Amino acid sequence: MSSYLKIKSYPLNLIVIILLVLGIFLRFVNIDKKIYWHDETFTSFRIAGYTVKEIKENIYINQEITVADIQKFQHINSQRTWIDALSSQAKEDGQHPPLYYLLLRFWEQVFGSSPAAIRTLTAILSLSLFPAIYWLSIELFNSSTIGWAAIALVAISPFHLLYAQNAKQYSLWSAIVVLSSAAILRAIKLERNHNKINWLIYGITLVIGLYTYPLTALVALGHGIYLIIIKGWRLTKSLIAYLVTFSIAFISFTTWLYVMSLNNFKGIDWLATKTTTISLFTTISGNISRVFIDFNLDSQTSPLLVFPLVLSILFLVAYSIYFLYFHTPKHTWLFIIIIISVNILCFLLPDLLFGGRRSTVARYLIPSYLFMQLSVVYLFAKQIFSNNFFSRKFWQATLAIFTSATIMSCYQISNAESWWTQIPSNNHPQIIKIINQSKNSLLISDDSAPYNFGNLLSLSYRLHPDIKLLLVPEKEIPNISHDYNNVFLLHPAKDLRAKLEKTTNQKVKLINKPGMLWRLEKNK
Repeated sequence: MSSYLKIKSYPLNLIVIILLVLGIFLRFVNIDKKIYWHDETFTSFRIAGYTVKEIKENIYINQEITVADIQKFQHINSQRTWIDALSSQAKEDGQHPPLYYLLLRFWEQVFGSSPAAIRTLTAILSLSLFPAIYWLSIELFNSSTIGWAAIALVAISPFHLLYAQNAKQYSLWSAIVVLSSAAILRAIKLERNHNKINWLIYGITLVIGLYTYPLTALVALGHGIYLIIIKGWRLTKSLIAYLVTFSIAFISFTTWLYVMSLNNFKGIDWLATKTTTISLFTTISGNISRVFIDFNLDSQTSPLLVFPLVLSILFLVAYSIYFLYFHTPKHTWLFIIIIISVNILCFLLPDLLFGGRRSTVARYLIPSYLFMQLSVVYLFAKQIFSNNFFSRKFWQATLAIFTSATIMSCYQISNAESWWTQIPSNNHPQIIKIINQSKNSLLISDDSAPYNFGNLLSLSYRLHPDIKLLLVPEKEIPNISHDYNNVFLLHPAKDLRAKLEKTTNQKVKLINKPGMLWRLEKNK
């Protein structure tokens, strides 16, 4: 860093502190405002020690049940131990290792099982990203200024805010990805010194990362590729240490790998859904833009609003990588580009070669997003202190607009009841409003659609306790035993709708298309 940059960076300290405080505040304010969505309900019954199979056997019985009958599976009790929680994870959800879920179970035993209590642990864990990205910035750029700027950017990133208020492991994984990257850079840098402690730290982060999310292996693969290239394809002490450390971490994970091999992963069949190349790249581009600025725009939004925003962010990211290449040493730009590329290509290439949309799942590409953010941070940190007056003013204005839009995104997220990350449950606020405003109502559903089960669990958090539910096993006719003023159906199969119309001589009418809510109505 030039002395000019160091001197001029001091007035920004207050701004960085304000953004950091704002980011921390937003992680905890309104933490229970958003619906407790499909995937979060799976988290709750997993840590409670239940399986999908046994819950379905107790609720899909073609008899009227209450909201409380469903809710009881969302809370831990003395009959189910942490062994049951681990068993549930191993039997049905092996792609998600148990570390986060066991931490969450012990947390719930102390602080309760409300959505606010459950999400608070994730929000606390998300704060570990701040010191982690500061350390990584020091190792990459040798600059505390960029370190503080990186903290400010991830603090107000709408993407990180969304996952910080989500009862899943991705915020913890983000911090581990950054920590492991900083640790290996430190270990490589001190190759000639007694360096066992740094490789030990790296090994610990790998083990924790693997037991948090298996895709940590792709990050470690990127580390290995970087090490081989930067050391000139020689068997150096660092490469040997990396191979030994990675091998030990991998061996420690083999127990859960065996568990994963026993799972058939029924819940991820949708990843192989066919899509066009244009649709693939459009979604990926939209996901990248949402990391920086996110107003919950989707395919229903006017292209006149979506395209300028997405293209602007893509240009900013692309230019930042270009700028990084020409203004940093090889060991800096190479590390960032490799981590970005390896993570994306491991999902994009199978999609292009064999079909599918693995690369459109935003959470899979978190490592790539984190290093894109670092690249953008470096661009801003250098350009807002440029010696060229016009360039400096342009980038200062760009940063002001960028930061304002980012904060506006976070404000909207904080006050929303649902967001795109909560698909397929993001239309539940409207459904809940319709059902709760009705009187003497029954909600019917079957298990034909892939998300019906989790969505019913999600709805149970906000449905009025007086609402009755009738959950129908496959191929059975609903046994409606009372005269209800309103009979609703949640995403019913075509066969179920036909059976109801035949047996009741009434019409099943769609009343909320996004949420797939139907109602049984008398023929006119």
